[in-house]
Amino acid sequence: MTNAAQVAFDETAEFVSSELSCKHVQLLTALTAQASRNVDLYARIEGLVDSIGRGIHCDCAYIALVDSEDPQSFRELAFRYANRSHLVQQSPIISREEGLWLSQIVELGQSVTFVGHESESRSIAGLTGFKAQCHFPLVTQGRGLGVLTLAYFEENDFQQREISFLEHVAAQIAIAIENSCAHHEIAALKEKLECERVYVEDEILAGAKFEEIVGSSAALVHALGHVARVAPTESTVLVTGESGTGKELIARAIHKRSRRADRPFIRVNCAAIPQSLIASELFGHEKGAFTGAIERRLGRFELANGGTIFLDEIGDIPTDTQVALLRVLQEREFERVGGGRTVSVDVRVVAATNRDLKPAIETGTFRLDLFYRLNVFPVRVPSLRERRDDIPLLAKYFVERYARSTGKQIKNIDRKTLELLQAYDWPGNIRELQNVIERAVILCDGATLSINEGIMHRENFETLRPSTALSETLMNTETEMIEAALKECRGRVSGPLGAAVKLGIPRSTLESRIKSLQIDKHSFRSERSASIQAIR
Repeated sequence: MTNAAQVAFDETAEFVSSELSCKHVQLLTALTAQASRNVDLYARIEGLVDSIGRGIHCDCAYIALVDSEDPQSFRELAFRYANRSHLVQQSPIISREEGLWLSQIVELGQSVTFVGHESESRSIAGLTGFKAQCHFPLVTQGRGLGVLTLAYFEENDFQQREISFLEHVAAQIAIAIENSCAHHEIAALKEKLECERVYVEDEILAGAKFEEIVGSSAALVHALGHVARVAPTESTVLVTGESGTGKELIARAIHKRSRRADRPFIRVNCAAIPQSLIASELFGHEKGAFTGAIERRLGRFELANGGTIFLDEIGDIPTDTQVALLRVLQEREFERVGGGRTVSVDVRVVAATNRDLKPAIETGTFRLDLFYRLNVFPVRVPSLRERRDDIPLLAKYFVERYARSTGKQIKNIDRKTLELLQAYDWPGNIRELQNVIERAVILCDGATLSINEGIMHRENFETLRPSTALSETLMNTETEMIEAALKECRGRVSGPLGAAVKLGIPRSTLESRIKSLQIDKHSFRSERSASIQAIR
């Protein structure tokens, strides 16, 4: 818009000639500078009026624009009065009578000059006493925008050459005002569209939230449909899906939409508890049940009584604890570790795993009957790769959350960043996306968020591979230690001379690890038999 306004005055070169005085050339320069200012419409008109008044040395100058709702009324009055001693107390006002004949000038599209008594009888913005006045319509492309008025207290015969020059000036002012109005309308429209966009996005985000779960893709809607159906029932639910897909959120949604919503929701990460202590964590223990049990402790099932217990990573529960868990699912009762009294509970069980339990069932490390008890109503949570359409909504959700916590004003996400996020495979699923967005918000200094592609790929290929290698190394080391103990103990697991005592772990834990690592303990007994036979 600014460039267009400047061009408007640059085009006046066709009537700038050697015949024009220096003051006219200076006026054109001043008007070009005013048109180039990045200001609002009123400030622009005010600057133009001030430049014209100074350049023409008139006593009064003003620009008034036609009111869009009433062609005989004028608005946006910018007024310059050179002789301050003549100023009246009230603000300049264009009367209804003055507005009528000014509107006729605009409609005529030609400049009009009044001198002598005829001028003195006509008020200018409520002021009288001017002996000469000239009015120039501001018209562009046949559309009347307003009027430019110049007036003198002394008699002044407007020369035709000067009138022609000012008519050209008025035409260029009209173009500048039109461009400024267009810019204002475009800016207002952009602001309105931005507000509507934010509102629509907020509405979409609100409509796409199921409890704390964000998304509206077909894969997620299918899973949430299962959640909505099973939540009001008392059925046991098995939630499956890759790590980082939001299985705990699914479990919480089931709890919140059940009749137990006002009761406890207890979460247990079975993989984070040592296998020797998991039975105590789940079912509690009596005082003196084992070394360090200095008092009776309630287990997670008792704490969840009347509510819901969420067993995350259910595939990591050892075999002996699986038996007790199966009893809870079947009969809703158990005994604390080291106790003999039966404890009854009313608990709904929601379990989750990111593993395929079928191989574990085939190797005997996970009980088939327990699987059937848990898998009453399976809910599979789709990976982020399966719901790429949800990535923009998730990104906006996380940006708003972390921008709020860091006190930043981030309003937009770069379009290329959204394309990058949707093209990435996300091996860590929503958890990885959440971490990437949090990191990007911390690094963001402006109102638009952008993400470097290298951040995600570096995390994928440089971080995940060493983790896998470390896991394999630990598994191999554990296998070697157990096999060495079994060989030394001739395949014996329990008893004072068994491998469990030698390794310093409970017999049940060792049995579970032997099955998990697929170690044939009977082969070591064969070595023992062969040694006895050789002695004989």
